[in-house]
Amino acid sequence: MSKFFLVPGAEGWNLISRPAENGNWRVRAFPSLDDAAQTLSTDDDVVLALPISAVLAQRMRLPSVEGSELREMVRIQLEKALPFSTEEVTSDFEVIEQANGECVISAVAVQNQRLTEIAAPLLNRRVIPRAVTVYAAQRVATHAGKGCALFIYPESGALVSAISENGKLSFARTIDGGVGAPLELELPQLTMTAELQGISASFQNVLVDEKCFGLRGKVEQALASPTEMMAVETPPASTGLNLLPQAWREERQRQVRRDQWKKRLVAAGIAYGAIVALALIHLGYLKFRSRQLDHQIERDASPTVFVRAAANNWKALAPAIDPHFYPIEILLHVFDSLPSQDVRITAYNQSARQISIEGEANKAALAYQFADKVKKHPDLQNFTFDMQSPRILPNDHAQFRLEGRPR
Repeated sequence: MSKFFLVPGAEGWNLISRPAENGNWRVRAFPSLDDAAQTLSTDDDVVLALPISAVLAQRMRLPSVEGSELREMVRIQLEKALPFSTEEVTSDFEVIEQANGECVISAVAVQNQRLTEIAAPLLNRRVIPRAVTVYAAQRVATHAGKGCALFIYPESGALVSAISENGKLSFARTIDGGVGAPLELELPQLTMTAELQGISASFQNVLVDEKCFGLRGKVEQALASPTEMMAVETPPASTGLNLLPQAWREERQRQVRRDQWKKRLVAAGIAYGAIVALALIHLGYLKFRSRQLDHQIERDASPTVFVRAAANNWKALAPAIDPHFYPIEILLHVFDSLPSQDVRITAYNQSARQISIEGEANKAALAYQFADKVKKHPDLQNFTFDMQSPRILPNDHAQFRLEGRPR
């Protein structure tokens, strides 16, 4: 997010910004705010500074209270001075000094309709400032952080004279006539008015804008004080005055949330696209590997057929050549598994695919015990045996049939 300061110039507006390429602040002059707004986007961090002619600046002396009580007292004093209701204006204040149970306040207010008219080129492009302040307050905070100072500079075709106390704007007025104004008459009246409001006319600094260099002699003659030149601030110092209306503040918050959601959706879309791309790459790789395996299977088809045929032949010959499949060996292991003489083998049949053992036991439990021992015999593990429920004879003997198949 780029940071910009929009401040009124001698004619038109100045846009103070810091480009990302070099990091140095620069000042660009535009004939109108509409021209400057065209260079901004909705996600830029913009601080709008108002000219003195658009605001009411007032110095107040109030009892020293804290928090909401002081703000309410300032609101009441502004209401007396304003030709509008407090609902039609946005105001803010800064404390200049506190002493002896009193505090000196620098208060400013702007009519909301007037502010909307000034900022219309920004609002039409959905560029809502982060803060709205007064350019005079920015200038005094930049150049005179302490003491009492007088500022003279051109602004929007007029000449502005502003007085600061401890870096806060305490008095300001416009002088008609611009650089041709009769300062030898205006400045004495200015100092007299300031003294009537309790402001010291013994200025520690007198600063004149570099565009008013020709007025330097008049100012020094009228005030009998040396002057200093000042340029456009890059960037202006921050000030505690913020005239951003509540409706703008809420709209900016909604705009910020919308921008955040847009960025999240874009990030999610990029992530989804990356996942789809990886899935397609993986699918392509699987197809490629499948074709490779198909080629290998085709290449190895003949040897594989031979190996399978040989395996089948050996499997078919296994009963004849493997001692574990010899009938006499199997029969011996079956007799070894008899739990007692109460279990008798009555029939034994063996083929290449099946073994059938029939018998009779004095009790059904003995038949189950015999079947369990056959299944667990270590030399009969090449077969899987299964026995159905024995048939009980009238004399309570149990006839059983045990079948085994090669694994």
